[in-house]
Amino acid sequence: MTNDPLDDRHKGRTFAHDDDDGGTGPDHPDGVGTLPPQPWMKAPDTRAVLDALSAQGAEVRFIGGCVRDALLKRPIRDIDIALAEPPEKVVELLRAAGIKTVPTGIDHGTITAVVGKKSFEITTLRVDVETDGRWAKVAYTDSWSLDAARRDFTINALSCTRDGSVYDYFNGLQDLSNGLIQFVGRARDRILEDKLRLLRFFRFYGYFGHPPPDPQALDACRELAPELRSLSGERVRVEMLRTLLAPDPAGVFLLMRSYGVLEHILPEAGDVSQLRTISWLETRAIRRETLAPDPVRRLAALLETDISGAEAVAQRLKLSNAEKDRLIALVDPPYPVNPDEDKHAIRKALHRLGPDRVRDFALLNWASELTVTARLPHEQTQAWIDLLDAADTWKPLAFPLRGRDVMDMGIAHGPRVGDLLDLVEAWWEEGDYRANREQCLERLENLITANASG
Repeated sequence: MTNDPLDDRHKGRTFAHDDDDGGTGPDHPDGVGTLPPQPWMKAPDTRAVLDALSAQGAEVRFIGGCVRDALLKRPIRDIDIALAEPPEKVVELLRAAGIKTVPTGIDHGTITAVVGKKSFEITTLRVDVETDGRWAKVAYTDSWSLDAARRDFTINALSCTRDGSVYDYFNGLQDLSNGLIQFVGRARDRILEDKLRLLRFFRFYGYFGHPPPDPQALDACRELAPELRSLSGERVRVEMLRTLLAPDPAGVFLLMRSYGVLEHILPEAGDVSQLRTISWLETRAIRRETLAPDPVRRLAALLETDISGAEAVAQRLKLSNAEKDRLIALVDPPYPVNPDEDKHAIRKALHRLGPDRVRDFALLNWASELTVTARLPHEQTQAWIDLLDAADTWKPLAFPLRGRDVMDMGIAHGPRVGDLLDLVEAWWEEGDYRANREQCLERLENLITANASG
C-alpha cells in the first residue's frame, strides 16, 4: 500500500475510529447537500433492509453510485448501503428480520441482502491496510470519512441518510456539478492501489465528465498505463465494454490513445470515426425498438484488424464464445450487406445470418460510408433505412425437408444425407425460397436419380 495521507490530519492515527473533536475532525464533511425524496429510497423493500440494519441503533447510509446518480436524476440500478457494523452482525440483523443474506464478498466486508427480486449490497465501513494493485486487505472502521477516503473518485465518495442528508468529505458535490472526474487524494497513489482505476477514470469521464479532464489524473494515467498489462482480461473486458456504451465512446477512446493507454490494452484499435458514427446512428439518427447501443458492435467499429486480430482481442479480453464469434463475423462478414445488393441477396443474408447480424452489418457498413461521405443523398439514406426495415420485419423461413425425407428415398444414414439436403436447400435458396415441400421433394428425387444413373 502506498503512503498516501489524504492530508496530514490522518498521520499517526489508528484506522479503528475517529473521536469526535467538536466539528473539525475528518468525520465532519466538507459539505452537506440534500437529496429530495426518492421512490427507490422509500420503496418497501428498501425500507425493510434499512429498518433491519438500524434496529439496534446503527447509522445506515446509502453510498456511492446510487447517491451520485440520484443527484443527477439518472436511473438507479444498484442500491449500495454502508454501516459500521461488522459483516457477522449485519447477517444477524438481516436474518432477525427474515431477510435472506448472501455472503458475496464477506472477506471484504460485503453482504448481499435479497428482498423479493431486489438485491442490496451492504458493506461494512472499511479502510485498506494492504494493496497489491489488484486486491486490497481491509480493516473495519467506524469512520465514514476514512471509508470515503478509500474510494476511487470524489463523486463516488458521497453518502446519504434515509432522510436525504448527503455527506460529502472530498468536494464530490461540486465535482459532480462541474463534471470533474477527480481521484480522492493523489491520482497516482489511487491507481497503484488498484490499477483498474486507471480504466475506470476514462469510463467515468465518458459518463459523467465535462472537458477538460483533470490533468493530474491524465498525467498519472499516462505514467502508469504499462501497468495495465498485469490486469486480468476479465476485469479489463468489463471496463472496456462499459466504456463502449458511454454517450460519446469515440471521444473517450481518442483520449485514451492520446495518453498512451489504448496501446497497452487494445493495440488493434484504429481510427475512431466509425465508432463515433455508429454511436450516433444507434442513439440519435435512428429511433426504433430493435436498435440499441451495443458494446460488441461498437468494439468491431473501433477495430482495424482481420480475423486473427479479432481472435486475439477476444482472447485478451476473455470474451464469451458468443461474443467472440460475433466479433469475428463483424470484422470479416460472410455475406455482403448493403443497399447495392439485390433483394434476393439481402433475403439470403437474412436467412443465413438472421436479422440481428444483418442489422449489425448494415449499421457498420452505413457508418463506414458516412465516415467517407458525411452527407449522403436522400435516396441512399432511405436505402439504408429500408435495409434495417427488412431486418426488422424478417420472418424466419424453414427449409421444407429433413434428413428423414432423404432416408425415406432409400439413402442410408451417413454424410450423403447431409450433402443431398445441402444441394436441395441451395436450389431452394437460389429460387428465392418459393419452392414448397412437394417441389423440394421432387428436386431431391431428381438428384438421387441423377446420381444413381451417373
